[in-house]
Amino acid sequence: MNDATKRSILRWIHLVSSIPIIGYLYSPFQELPNYAPVVRYVAFPVIALSGLWMWKGQLARRLFSKGAA
Repeated sequence: MNDATKRSILRWIHLVSSIPIIGYLYSPFQELPNYAPVVRYVAFPVIALSGLWMWKGQLARRLFSKGAA
């Protein structure tokens, strides 16, 4: 798999996982307890990790490849 395909997959994961946050922000106040666990424990960590990987992934790959060699 080439780098462009990896970036595209990671970008789509980042965008699709942000959908529950939009639902959390724009849902009625009574619906918030239904969205809160999904946003806190699934969506936000996935968004944070994928964003960090897109931002600093090259540095992490370089560090891990030097450590293994």
